[in-house]
Amino acid sequence: MKNERLKSIYHETFSGLKLFYRDTNLSEDLISKYKIGQIIQEKGFTDMSSIGGGLSGNLRYLIASSHPKDLSKFNPNSAKIGHFLLDSIAYFKVLDIQKIDNKTQVFLLNIPDNSISLFKNSSSNLEEEIIEKAQKRFREKIDLPSVSELQTENWKERTKSPLGMSDIGELFFDDSKIKTESPKRIDVDIMKKVIEINKKPWWKFW
Repeated sequence: MKNERLKSIYHETFSGLKLFYRDTNLSEDLISKYKIGQIIQEKGFTDMSSIGGGLSGNLRYLIASSHPKDLSKFNPNSAKIGHFLLDSIAYFKVLDIQKIDNKTQVFLLNIPDNSISLFKNSSSNLEEEIIEKAQKRFREKIDLPSVSELQTENWKERTKSPLGMSDIGELFFDDSKIKTESPKRIDVDIMKKVIEINKKPWWKFW
């Protein structure tokens, strides 16, 4: 992969990254389908909220994305629930899974569809940095009351389905078919705007 393309992918993925919430209730069997480092594909539209209170189900998807659609611009009622939407056929990397008592948080990074192999075969300090934030959010919010505006039947219907799989646990995307390469470590010096790969200076970022 050429340097300029890698630079473009990392900029597209991490520039303007924000966190969103989607709570539901799933069986432990379905939750166990998620593995750290896994790439999943969601076929349908992904409804999520920018408002994060306590979990309103036993599972929270915490979704990091740079390119969701803000539906409050088109519908004033959407502003009340912080409604954001990702288009159909969205890809995610499972960055982290946290469980406290009977509640689980699955942390997903929304990635471009042209970067699946890169994210499957590499890790970065950017990922580690946002994982730390995600874990902190989970600990801070797990005992808070849930957001009342997100308890409507309409919102629960929109967010009840698992992401990346059918209601019976059939994954929409088999990431085991992705070509396996030597794992890469990509490090970004946020202050100097420089990326290093496998600890070797490589190319400027941003």
